[in-house]
Amino acid sequence: MNKLRTVLVDDHPIVIAGLKTLLQHEENLTIEAALHSGNELISYLAAHPTDLVLLDITLPDINGMELCLMIKKVSLQTIILILSNHTERSIIMQTIQNGASGYLLKNSSLDELRHCITEAVKGNICYSREVMEIISRPSKNQLKATPQLTRREKQILSLLAQGKTSVVIGEELFLSPLTVDTHRRNLLQKFEVKNVAELIMIATQQQML
Repeated sequence: MNKLRTVLVDDHPIVIAGLKTLLQHEENLTIEAALHSGNELISYLAAHPTDLVLLDITLPDINGMELCLMIKKVSLQTIILILSNHTERSIIMQTIQNGASGYLLKNSSLDELRHCITEAVKGNICYSREVMEIISRPSKNQLKATPQLTRREKQILSLLAQGKTSVVIGEELFLSPLTVDTHRRNLLQKFEVKNVAELIMIATQQQML
């Protein structure tokens, strides 16, 4: 069996040393490099075929969520597993959305890491036990009642989600930009959010988009 060419990315030398010790006898992988920043990783991937990246979220130059997208642009086939202390549900979900194949907390067992590597190689998404508990709890937004929208508000919400401006939406729906802005404000109020990005995120979570 070909061993997974593996790169460790963490800005704490003690974490890197611990991972190397933990993984040195694994039969299905070989540690090719240990890096300390996002830019180092992107440069490395451009020159070295890599099967697996074990990645921390908090790095000195690029956050792990953005880095997932960058890794996939440089090397689509590379599997990304997050090893982090961050337990925020939104961060976990964003990394998966950005291309990670799994998310584990740094206190996970070696067996959990092995299991997630095996699942990721099969093309599955995998979480450590604690992360599973975090994401199975409903978020505050999901606990809120779904707002009742008019037909026009639903149309405008859909067009906002496509990134369209008030002017463009107005042209498509034969409304003035001021009228579109009024509907936009009403939507923000109904969803109790501050901006369109939050509006789209919550509307998506509530399966309204």
